Amino acid sequence: MSVLKQATVYFDPEIHRTLRLKAAMTDRSISDMVNEAVKRGLAEDAEDLAAFEERARERNLDFEDVVKALRRRGKI
Repeated sequence: MSVLKQATVYFDPEIHRTLRLKAAMTDRSISDMVNEAVKRGLAEDAEDLAAFEERARERNLDFEDVVKALRRRGKI
């Protein structure tokens, strides 16, 4: 198991109250819930970055050309 690191986090009072209630209802610690939420957020960021890198290779479309093409096809 990895060594856990300690950090001080300041929550809005309502968020802290909600975290305490959820921790009690789910028999989990606030620390566990915050760690899980941060991991999910970081995973989403990694997915976004991968999508950006993949799309960076796509050709750029001129906005005016796209609008003209949509008009030609009767879409707008």
